[in-house]
Amino acid sequence: MAQIAIEELLIASIAARLEGLRHVAVGAASPVPGAAALLARERSGSRLRVSILGSRRHTSFTDGGRELFDCAAQGRIDAFFLGGAQIDGQANINLNAIGGYPMSKVRFPGAFGSSYLYFLVPNVFLFTMAHSTRVLVPRVDFITSPGVSEPNVYRPGGPRALLTNRCVFAFDRANRRFTLESVHPGESAASVREHTGFDYDAPRNVAATPVPDADSLELIRGPVAASIAEVYPDFAARVFGHDHAA
Repeated sequence: MAQIAIEELLIASIAARLEGLRHVAVGAASPVPGAAALLARERSGSRLRVSILGSRRHTSFTDGGRELFDCAAQGRIDAFFLGGAQIDGQANINLNAIGGYPMSKVRFPGAFGSSYLYFLVPNVFLFTMAHSTRVLVPRVDFITSPGVSEPNVYRPGGPRALLTNRCVFAFDRANRRFTLESVHPGESAASVREHTGFDYDAPRNVAATPVPDADSLELIRGPVAASIAEVYPDFAARVFGHDHAA
């Protein structure tokens, strides 16, 4: 078996969490979650509906983000993905600014509906390929989208897990904390702790993140790579060596 890229490991791990869902939506700048959704669709026999913003082939939306928001409000999206320049231990994400707002040192594009979707979509998966104490912080500088809400707030949606290039954290909504679920090949419980700025729970023996089997890799490197290249040709070329022009 050829060496497994970290992106392939994460694609398989995310896809496993999408089994049994009806409709998965993927926003912009999300090639790994997008590929994971396509893998889950391949495994489902096309029973899973996948909507990738920016795609012409892999969405039924005709009105872009506005239709995505309408579907979420109607309870017709089961899973979505969010990232952030910062993510903290209560699953708050920062997409706005670093430093004292409004006179911030660094400004980012902003929320673009992330808070709205975070409150409405029942399975939100946080994702980053930059697992470090700079990104996973004790407390975000600016709460663009809160991970938890008070009991009197109507909130059917919220975080389920945080997947990074080092590990997988599950999120406990009742305790408002992450728990280390598994570590990727080449990582350990100690290395994850070293590179994580927020506190979290961990079992005595931390599991290893399952690597994709041969059948999954065949799907990832075949139809999934070809499909995700339509939206992210550079990603497909870098990870899979896929030539979109072919």
